[in-house]
Amino acid sequence: MQGAKLRKRLLAGEAIGMINPHQTSPTLAGRLVELGADTIFIDCEHGAWSYEDVRVAGQIVRGAGGAIIVRPDSHQRSTLIRYLNVGGDGLMVPMVANAEEARQIVDTVRYAYPRDHEDRLVICMIESADTVKNELDAMLKVDGVDVFFVGPNDLAQSMGYTSFTPYGLEPPADVDEMVERALGKISAAGKVGGTLTKADRLNHWLQKGARFIYYHSDPILRQGISAFQAQLR
Repeated sequence: MQGAKLRKRLLAGEAIGMINPHQTSPTLAGRLVELGADTIFIDCEHGAWSYEDVRVAGQIVRGAGGAIIVRPDSHQRSTLIRYLNVGGDGLMVPMVANAEEARQIVDTVRYAYPRDHEDRLVICMIESADTVKNELDAMLKVDGVDVFFVGPNDLAQSMGYTSFTPYGLEPPADVDEMVERALGKISAAGKVGGTLTKADRLNHWLQKGARFIYYHSDPILRQGISAFQAQLR
């Protein structure tokens, strides 16, 4: 499994890029790694990936030298274990609200793989303003969480805004400030932070301390196709 390699790079201060292929396609996932992606995001919360799809994608992506990070649809213990068992190099668990929930996720990974749990990356998603304000400091003391990932879309909704797309509307200024506040706490605690970005804001979030960067494949494809079509016309 590639989770340990990703952790080593993050602890060395490197930034890791994670690409969402947006398609339930193990071959596309593998191709994105061949083209340079560090790791592939397998979205089982909003996507249509089956357990078998995850298994096949993991084999193809690792064969290409990358890793897959699986986002489950819940904290359900059996669900997390199954995604690990079919080949997830790491879990990116949504809506982690407090230290106890973070600790339970870590305990589940260690239960599933008592001897080699360090081969899997553990990512807790911070998606509520209340969590940033009141719970994050305690969460950062939980041993075994590799990345604290600040999700701006759900964070925005927790602040009363309509969700925005990562490559469309700009987030409201106070949402940006909340993401920056969270990343500041994470960095100050000596932990690894991450967030979602667009290409033109990548340097901004790197400067704010994010090192695990989530990016969508759609804007990459859109930009390439638009440039091609423009030349045709």
